[in-house]
Amino acid sequence: MSDPGTAGPPLFIVLNQGSGSDDAAQVRQQIGDVLVRAGREHRFLQAARGSDVPVMAREAVAAAQASRGIVVAAGGDGTINTVVNAVLGTGCTMGVLPQGTFNYFGRAQGIPQDTVQATECLLTGTPQPVQVGLVNDRAFVVNASLGLYPQLLQDREAYKQRYGRSRWVAAWAAVLSLLHAHRPLRLELSNGQQVRSIRTPTLFVGNNGLQLSQIGIAEAPAVEQGDLVAITLRPVGTLAMAWLMLRGAFGQLGEANDVFSFAFDSMQVRPAAPFGRRRMKVAADGEVFRMRAPLQFRVAPQPLMLIKPLAAIAPASADPVNSP
Repeated sequence: MSDPGTAGPPLFIVLNQGSGSDDAAQVRQQIGDVLVRAGREHRFLQAARGSDVPVMAREAVAAAQASRGIVVAAGGDGTINTVVNAVLGTGCTMGVLPQGTFNYFGRAQGIPQDTVQATECLLTGTPQPVQVGLVNDRAFVVNASLGLYPQLLQDREAYKQRYGRSRWVAAWAAVLSLLHAHRPLRLELSNGQQVRSIRTPTLFVGNNGLQLSQIGIAEAPAVEQGDLVAITLRPVGTLAMAWLMLRGAFGQLGEANDVFSFAFDSMQVRPAAPFGRRRMKVAADGEVFRMRAPLQFRVAPQPLMLIKPLAAIAPASADPVNSP
């Protein structure tokens, strides 16, 4: 624990060394300098690898509960997702210091992308409720998906580990992924009243109005009204899929004839018979898991209490390589 003070509740900072391109030691120094100057009690829980983040997150939650402190995630959207899953339902307040490649969650909440400014917001901001999505019992704050999109994410991570973390590497990995054949999913979607059968390369569920609006989905405002937004595609060839990705980069995905989108608050998804109970590959905020069907997508009954700036900061420009 560093420099106890009376400036506010203690901060327990889960720092993922693998997120983003900045040196973790420099990031920690920047955060610590701001908090020491403010006399704010804080403790770093540093994860050497992404696989260490869940353990650090649970430790941070336990410490925050014992001292009425705040759990802070310093990392990309995947790190934030892991910490959210540890925090949600515990009564703890959470803060975010964006360190990833895209930082959709932080940007949508008006949190600065600069580490020093984001740390200062932890000191001056206030807890505000933020909607969380659930796929089965797994929380997500940006998006969750199955089919082609989780495969794109896995390929992107493999290329980042080999060539470094940058948006150009992510874009190139997406292009190479599309060159491989992908079998369409056969799914049954149910809202409790109607069942719809579809055949699609991917099902994408968004919980981030910024991302949805940037790729041109008309239902993006529904996130602010308490819903999630689903996007499905008709099965198309490689060139057509690449064209759809390009349209998403220019904010025109929702205008394409092969794209369908709709808002909902709860939806069950299962593979079409006879595979209704098999495990499916699901991505949540960039992290890929295996989950047993059926999958239940819904809005979490309780919001996440997040430290947000007093005045909203305008979000940055679109990111073409993180669109579905």
